Amino acid sequence: MAIPQDRKYAQSHEWARTEGSIVYVGITEHAQHSLGEIVFVELPETGTAVSKGDEVTTIESVKAASAIYAPVSGTVVKVNNSLEDAPETINQDAHGTFIFALEMTDPTELDGLLDAQGYQTLVDADNQD
Repeated sequence: MAIPQDRKYAQSHEWARTEGSIVYVGITEHAQHSLGEIVFVELPETGTAVSKGDEVTTIESVKAASAIYAPVSGTVVKVNNSLEDAPETINQDAHGTFIFALEMTDPTELDGLLDAQGYQTLVDADNQD
């Protein structure tokens, strides 16, 4: 499993890819693999303000429902509406499919996230359990 180097990662298995002050958020391939076949994605409302660590939305798979958390604080400015009709897109390309995007209120919060190497270490530890 290749972990993209161009983003940061939360310990709760969300990825965060920045474009200026916007952070695109999705789940990692590791999380997608753990969940199995994704059947529903609840999209947050644009304009919703969230703090780092807040539950923003939920993904449902054939195995379980899983919360998706905000990797940084901000306001939801965009959602991936295509997931309403095709949630399985995440199964096909987890690292290429964002769920929502935030306008960051504190970009320094990115410093508290893992880089690709740190996330690989986390995944390796999970796989040993």
